[in-house]
Amino acid sequence: MNKLLLSVFAFFLLTVTVSAQTSMEKDHSTGEIKLNFLNTILLGSVEVGYEHFIEEDQSIGVEIHFNDRFAYVNTNDDKSFSATSLMASYNFYFVGDENGKLYLSPFAKYRFGEFTEVVDNITNTVDMNSFLIGLGGGYKWVFNDKFAFGPYASIARGFSKEVNDRFAAVEFKAGFSVGYRF
Repeated sequence: MNKLLLSVFAFFLLTVTVSAQTSMEKDHSTGEIKLNFLNTILLGSVEVGYEHFIEEDQSIGVEIHFNDRFAYVNTNDDKSFSATSLMASYNFYFVGDENGKLYLSPFAKYRFGEFTEVVDNITNTVDMNSFLIGLGGGYKWVFNDKFAFGPYASIARGFSKEVNDRFAAVEFKAGFSVGYRF
């Protein structure tokens, strides 16, 4: 089942990326690479992504999250995450001007890996393989149509019983991204 979900998710990412590249006129930035540097500093999670602009106010995004964690669960020497996530989003920019805009972003995410914790000298492992859907939003400032940065937050619903039993069905995340447009 997990391999099927991962295959469908990968096909979705490929299809969206290829179709987006064929429908772009060059009167503004066509793409942006970005890094969520806040979570890299605070959590050690490396979250990099790419947005491809379909229109000036709409884009399709893909991200990969290395060392992904469930929300902001504290970890110490007895607890560790070893998970990676792939995420696809459709971003709607509105309310603002060429210097900055609010945006909303429905997304689908697939996380794979595990969470390990030691309790009373017994090692417990949670399979983090799960599919999530959610909604994010934030504000993005843009300088010279080249550099973009801003805060964002998201909320998602996970569909793994094992993950939901150990953590929660709903996951909240936030960050601050820095990007370069071309």
